[in-house]
This record gives sequence, C-alpha cells and structure tokens, in this order.
Amino acid sequence: MPGPAAGTAHAATTTDVVCLGESMVTFLPSQPGRLADVPSFGRGIGGAESNVACALAAAGHRAAWVGRVGADGFGDHLVETIAGYGVDTSAVRRDPGRPTGIYFRTATDRGAGAHEVAYYRAGSAASAMSPSNVPYGEVFAGRILHLSGITAALSGDCLALLRELTAERPGRPLVSFDVNHRPHLWRGGDASVLLELARRSDLVFVGEDEAEEAWGIEGAEAIRAALPEPSVLVVKRGSAGATVFSGLRPGPRSSNAGGAEDAAAGTGSGDTVTHVPALHVDVVAAVGAGDAFAAGFLSATLRGLPVRDRVRHGHLMAAAVLTVPGDLTEPPARDHADRLAALDDGAWGRLRLGPGWTAADRAPEEVRTS
Repeated sequence: MPGPAAGTAHAATTTDVVCLGESMVTFLPSQPGRLADVPSFGRGIGGAESNVACALAAAGHRAAWVGRVGADGFGDHLVETIAGYGVDTSAVRRDPGRPTGIYFRTATDRGAGAHEVAYYRAGSAASAMSPSNVPYGEVFAGRILHLSGITAALSGDCLALLRELTAERPGRPLVSFDVNHRPHLWRGGDASVLLELARRSDLVFVGEDEAEEAWGIEGAEAIRAALPEPSVLVVKRGSAGATVFSGLRPGPRSSNAGGAEDAAAGTGSGDTVTHVPALHVDVVAAVGAGDAFAAGFLSATLRGLPVRDRVRHGHLMAAAVLTVPGDLTEPPARDHADRLAALDDGAWGRLRLGPGWTAADRAPEEVRTS
C-alpha cells in the first residue's frame, strides 16, 4: 500500500497547521423541534478538522485543509466557504464517483436527549480517503498536522490513512490528535483504535467523558497513565476546565515542527501538570466548542505561549463559538484575547462572557463579571 516516503516534508514550511479530515454540508433548522417538525433548514458547513483550520486562519495563522469531496455543488460550497475563511484548500481532492456528505440536525445541545442528527455520509467522497490517494507533500508541509478520531471511524481505508500519518518517520511534523469520539460512528466497531492513534501522536485532546465512554478510563490521571507517550496531553473536563500533562516524550522524534514542538514539549523528565478553570459563558449553542478550543490551544502553541495561556486561549476561542448560533465565528482580536488570557486568577474566575463579547473595542474590565 503506497505511503509517504521519508523526507516528504518541505524543507522550508510555509504553513503553520495542516488539518486533514472530513467536512460536510450541514443543514441547520429554522426553528426548534423534532426533525420531523422543522419546516426548513439553512445551509452551513461542518467538520471538526475544517472548523479548526477556519478558526486558525481567522486568528491570523497560515492554515490548510486537506480533504476529499464530491464533484458536485455541495463540494463546491464546502471548498469555497472554507477558502473564504482564508484557508488554503489547494490540496482538496474531488471524487467524480462519490458524493459530498451532508447532515441535518436539530437546534438542541448535542448532549441533550432530544438532539437529533441525520447523517448522509455512507459512501461519501471523504470516506474514500486512503493511503493511496492523499497528497503527502501537502499533508506534511506544515509545522503541525492536526487529525481527529472522526476520520478513523469513516472506513477501513481512512483508519489505515491515520495509522500511516501517525507513524514515526523522519521529517514528520508535530502531530495533533483530537480523539473526538462519536459513539454513533463506532457502532459495531472498536473505538480502542482511538487510544492507539492517540499514543502515536505528540499533542492529544480528549474529554474525560470521551475516555470513559470509549475506553472505560475514568479521571485525568488514569487517562495520562493510559497515554504516556504524547508530549502534551490535554484532558478536557467540561465545566471544571482542562488539565494539561506536559513532559518530554521518551524516545527520538524527528520533526519539522520547529518552534511548535519546542512549545509543546515539557521542561524535563516527568510531567508538569497544569489545571486551568473554564470560563463562565452564556451559551447560545453548544456546537463547535471542542474544535474552537483545539484551535485556540494550537494558536497559542505556535506562538510559544506558556501552557496556562495556551489553555486560556482555548477557552476563549471556545467561548467565541459558544456565544453564537453556528459552529464558526470570528475569534476575538489577538490583543483582546491576550489581555484576557493575562488576567490574574481571580479576575479570570470572575469573567462571564456572553453574546458580543468578542467585539474588538471591549476591554477586559468591560466584559461582564459574575
């Protein structure tokens, strides 16, 4: 099975982050209620990796999205919309024989019992991604390669591709992996492969709830014990915030990540453990927050910020999405986010962010406190 040859990464990278994965056209309801009762839908886009790419580009980074879409109007819409955020889509491939995936969802929170999603992705162009049809030169062209567990669940070929991309090899960029466990995608499958892929990555994002549901592992310390290899492990704990384990990964690692790898590595043997509380947010729609958190964390990692500030930027980027109806929004201006991330612990704990908080003319003291 063809794969990347050693040295396929570009000697002089021009991209900060390459995000590879599925993106679909999403149909958003015009009103609350069951899918059976919603009279009309508005069109948008959805996809964990493309969401991250769009958020990073909007934050001023050089981001690329690599995916596979159909040679159809929905594929045109996806590529044009993602490119409209400033993302490089030149490596996206068009499949003449398979359609672009679509899905419909209700307006309720994904975690709510009444939430419904109807996916039409079986046999999609994205599910045909494989080690034999991905442009490796473009995939390995960035300082960071961001992947997620959603891709691994789409097909056997997609899983083989992620195993190829997370394999250690000279010139491999820093690999960021968001576990993104989606139970409906793993019905009849083995979600333990997500643990395997996470262990082969450098920077891992996983929710405590995901780890328990997918692997039967409870608590941040137990998750770290199961994932000792990544240089940085970010355990998302919902309203309790996030805990980061950072330490030097054992064994050699050849990477073209440059400063990004230095920022992600620990300061010596063993772990440094950093806990950062979550923000108080007046939530409008609880969709896209995990992708936004990853984008904020990666943005701060690229900038070489301390671990605490990387997590705070993740929380702030997530808060920007949580306070709007859709999966994507304009992030706060960098200097605005930097001012908020630099607050002392007391002021950070008193922040309460609601719709409109990202306005560039709002100083930290003007953001509502609880």
